[in-house]
Amino acid sequence: MGALLSVQATAALRPTVHFADKPALLALDTDSLSLRELLESRCPSLFAEFKPLWWLFNGHLQTIYCVLGDFSKRDHITYRRTYLRVADGGTLGLDFAPLDQSSLREDAPIVVVQHGLTGGSYEPYVRAVLSHACAPVDKGGLGYRAVVINFRGCAGVPLTSYRLYSAGHTDDTRNALAYIRHQFPKARLLGLGFSLGSNVLTRYLGEEGPRTRLHSVCALACPWNLKANNHGLLTSFLGKHIYSKGMGGNLQNLLRKHIQSLTGDPSHYVAIAAKTAVGLNKPTLADFDQEFTRIAGGPPPHFPFPSSEEYYVWASSDKMIPDITVPFLSLNADDDPVVKHVPMHGGENGLVAMVLTKGGGHLGWFQAGDGFVDRWTTRPILEWLKLMGEDLAEPTTAPQESKAPPKLFVDEEGWLREEGRPHLGCKQLSETIVEGINGESGILQGL
Repeated sequence: MGALLSVQATAALRPTVHFADKPALLALDTDSLSLRELLESRCPSLFAEFKPLWWLFNGHLQTIYCVLGDFSKRDHITYRRTYLRVADGGTLGLDFAPLDQSSLREDAPIVVVQHGLTGGSYEPYVRAVLSHACAPVDKGGLGYRAVVINFRGCAGVPLTSYRLYSAGHTDDTRNALAYIRHQFPKARLLGLGFSLGSNVLTRYLGEEGPRTRLHSVCALACPWNLKANNHGLLTSFLGKHIYSKGMGGNLQNLLRKHIQSLTGDPSHYVAIAAKTAVGLNKPTLADFDQEFTRIAGGPPPHFPFPSSEEYYVWASSDKMIPDITVPFLSLNADDDPVVKHVPMHGGENGLVAMVLTKGGGHLGWFQAGDGFVDRWTTRPILEWLKLMGEDLAEPTTAPQESKAPPKLFVDEEGWLREEGRPHLGCKQLSETIVEGINGESGILQGL
């Protein structure tokens, strides 16, 4: 009886993993297996129990440690940053790793990362994966390239337009992916999103359908239904006064760093919104979104929205799941204090696997490592990246033009553009070296 209870207790700690009734068949070089069979055989860590550190025993402690923990002594990465000017005048910062790519194959898979709310390539949750993914194979790594798409104004990227970013606007992702594909035409692009970045990648997949440039996506702590999860934050004391105000304060501090760029024309509607937003007293995330994000989080015709509520409905990614056309892995925690509503049905999309761990908080999943604090998610993510980057077979036939990514071309002025999308375009500005452990003053990490 004791052994039975022990087995039942162990099983109770394992993640809940949902597949569609008919998981998609994916081709290997010599066989085809369902998504379920592939994950069970090639990503065994995904089904292993998460054992939190004894002193981080609930979602609040896991989440707070993301913000307050010292991660400066592990997972050091140096990036080569490429600044891109996009067609509307904005600037993106693409951070490439490893720094020395001379020994990498031209077709080495590329992990394309979108970070959380106000983060960047320096975030510990990003480095925990990329330090292994970009390490040489002979040193236990995957030998991949990686590029982190730093949002406008984040991680030292200058703000050069009357526009910030948001959970729903995906054109910056399109421009970045076009540039990456143009630089590395033979490489598989493997999306990896964290929190807000997961929402952006999921929306991008749903909007593009079969025309996506990404071969797969892994989404961690995606907020999915922004309206429901924002309401969930505001219904508890900790949710409102710790997490929501922490995120609202981060956005406000980020805005303060760029206030001069946004108020050059005091009569511009974005300048007026920016002045109002920086003057808020301890804003929640909803307060900030009401005064600024719904106005300056993207271009017309969607922006500005009449209210933050309408912005949340539009920007949510849960409704995009049925339209995903590439393998997709979602990881959420059942005690995440920020994301309480997770669509575990996965839209009954055969290409989607939804995973809900027993514990982990928001972007935490801290467990005991070999003399250090480790993240449970690192191993299953690396197994997933190897499966998607190396084990799956390449398509034997080219897709129809209507189902292929838009063709790329460079125009007479040197802008890289996509056919049929005249509002998009990007041009390389300059390069620099960025140390991956340097965060931003006044910006809390981990969110």
